[in-house]
Order: sequence, then structure tokens, then C-alpha cells
Amino acid sequence: MALSYLSGFGNEFQSEALPGALPVGRNSPQRCPYGLYAEQLSGTAFTAPRAENARSWLYRIRPSVKHLGRFERIGLPQWQSAPSAPGEMELGPLRWGPPPIPDEALTFVTGMRSMTTAGDALTQSGMAAHLFLATRSMEREYFYNADGELLVVPQQGGLRFATEFGIIETQPGEICVLPRGVKFRVELLDGAARGYVCENYGARLSLPNLGPIGANGLANPRDFESPVAAFEDKEEEGRLTVKWGGAFHTCTIGQSPLDVVAWHGNYVPYKYDLKRFCPMNAVLYDHPDPSIFTVLTAPSETPGTANVDFVIFPERWMVAEDTFRPPWYHRNVMSEFMGLIYGVYDAKPDGFQPGGMSLHNAMLPHGPDHNAFAQASSEALAPEKQSGTLAFMFETCLPQQVTDYAAKLETFDRDYVNCWSGLEKHFDGTP
Repeated sequence: MALSYLSGFGNEFQSEALPGALPVGRNSPQRCPYGLYAEQLSGTAFTAPRAENARSWLYRIRPSVKHLGRFERIGLPQWQSAPSAPGEMELGPLRWGPPPIPDEALTFVTGMRSMTTAGDALTQSGMAAHLFLATRSMEREYFYNADGELLVVPQQGGLRFATEFGIIETQPGEICVLPRGVKFRVELLDGAARGYVCENYGARLSLPNLGPIGANGLANPRDFESPVAAFEDKEEEGRLTVKWGGAFHTCTIGQSPLDVVAWHGNYVPYKYDLKRFCPMNAVLYDHPDPSIFTVLTAPSETPGTANVDFVIFPERWMVAEDTFRPPWYHRNVMSEFMGLIYGVYDAKPDGFQPGGMSLHNAMLPHGPDHNAFAQASSEALAPEKQSGTLAFMFETCLPQQVTDYAAKLETFDRDYVNCWSGLEKHFDGTP
């Protein structure tokens, strides 16, 4: 049966799984309907400006204090948090092929593999870029992240996120955002799954300002979807794991914590179909800055500079005249972690594979490889559609430190820098 969703980004939603479960006209009545408990989940400080304030009221079978036990520290050494000790890897542009999914039993949580970290999770600044390699569903296992929100980008295999707010299903080509503090369980829809995760320690992801674009375009608010209320009333032993301060803590609980019967507010998980992104592009000459492909952004304290940008390179028409159409060679102050979900990336049509990754840190030069340059410099510039392709970028103003896992990953491309070795001198100083 197809799931139902609530449409919009940052809306004040309300949803109830039982009729009349949501109190009317007040948040915390003396007695809630159905004998429920009222509980507020705040994603910002109470005193945050109204336009930025994020919170939801949850009406649940048991308050969250009943979904706790005596915590013990556990080790998930492949899930790193910033600041972390950098792996032993030389400075330069880096690239990895798609890592194989291992045979061992791994959930979305235990199969998390950190590639880079930036900033400091304890000061709520920066991000981490992860892979997830999952071979089994979480069963009576629940998780929440107190360090940051999770932006999940499936690349292979579908995922079902059972959350406190309801159920979200995603396939490759879609994303899911799980806000900081929201409890969830992840189930596999199509067998083993692989994908990417951006763990954002800083300000919440939001839609970028459109400026001269106007009121519409890029990711339109109506295309974001949040779940409708769905609850579990299960009296069974389970495990709750919490990521807090870069460490992992687990406890035994006696029931499912996904027991919210009704809720209202604007602090909610959501999904987005990247095929609905409305790209803007040059219609006469020149290749636009990649910022024009920003889906979501989390601002830093420096105006106009992102703690995290989530950028995609989707299907689009290329029509510019007398223009080198692939991304130009450049160096900039941002650090770019890139992945390919499917198809071919136009700047590196041969060396970048779906499920692979690259990292170009601040002020390190990068751009099209030799073959892409040669083709783009000589091809006839008829209108051409970039079809069947979807790449993305996690971009931050902070340097991304490569983890030890990434440094030792067997798919690390040690010859990546050679992709530019064929670029030749064409200069002719003759007047």
C-alpha cells in the first residue's frame, strides 16, 4: 500500500493516527485524549526568532523518559566524528571507486563508514561525510543522533525509515532528512543497500534564498514530503542507541519508542525526490557556478557562506553558445565531497563510477579530465540533454579531514591525479 505524506517544507503540520488524538486549542491539556502523554521536541532554542524556531508536540503512549535504560558505551569505530585524527593520506585531489557491500550482517547504523570529518561536533560546527553499507534491517533496534541531523542519499537499494513521526520510504534518486534527536529504525526494501550520508553538526538544513531567480525554481517547497502519524504499541524488549558527543551509548528498553499517536509542529523528518528539482542554467553563454544547483543549505556564521551545501547535478539541457560546457577548472574556499548516484558525470565520463566518491579540499585545483576537455573543446555545440545522470556534492567552508577508513579503502584510486596528465600546452604566442 502506498504511503501518504504531508506536502511542504518547514510547514506547521498536524497529523493523528487515531481520530481526536490531537488536542485542539492547547498543547498540554490536563488530560490528553486516549490517555496519551504530551511531549515537546525542540530543534532550536526556545528563544530562537519565530521564523527560525523549530519544535513539534508529540502525543505518545509513553513519554521518552520511559524509553531509557542504563546506558553503556559501545564502540562503532568506523563512524567517526569531528574533530578526528586524519588518516595517513597525501594532500591532493582524491577519488574512490564504489566500495563493495560486505557479506557480514550490518544495519544502517553498524554499517556506517566515515569518509571525511570537518569542524567540531561538540561546538555544533561542520559536518561528516559517510557511506552506509547495510545488509540487514534493524529489528527491535532504534537510534537517534544528538550530534546533528542526517541527510541520507540512497545509491543502491530502497530504505524504509520508521520514525517517531511516521514512515518514510526512499529509493535511489530520493533523499531523506532525519532531524537531530528524532528516533528511528531503518529497514531494507530491496536487499542490501548502499548510499551516502551527510551528518550536519551546524544550523539546520534549509532552502537556499533564490535572489534574482524570483519565487520559484530549484527545489520547490511543495515537493518536500513529511510522514503522517503512525505508531507502534509493542511490549517487547529492544535496544536504543544514541550518538552523543561523538560516542555511542546503548540501553535495553521494554517497548518500541515509536509510539507517537499524534503530533503537530514544524520539526519533522522529510523526503525529497531529486527528479523534481527545477534546474536553472545558462541559455546564451558560459557555464554557471555550481551554487545554482543547491538543493539545501545550512548557513555558517559568515553571511553567504555555508556550513553545508547539498548540491546536485541532475538531468538538464545544455544549450550555451561558444561555451566550454563541462565544469570549468577552478580552485575555491569550499571543500567538496562528491558522489555519483547513477549515470555518467560529464567532467569525468570514464573514471567516476556510480557509488564512487571524490574529495577536492579548499584551494586544491580540479576540473575536467583530459578526455572530457578534448571532447568539450571540439564538439559541435548543438542543444544536448544530459540524460540519465545524477551526481551530488556535500560542500562545506571547513577543511574535510580524510579518515583512516577512507585512507585504507581498497577502492582508493591512487592514479586519480593522472587523469589530468594528458592535458597539453596549446599556447601560441604568435600575434
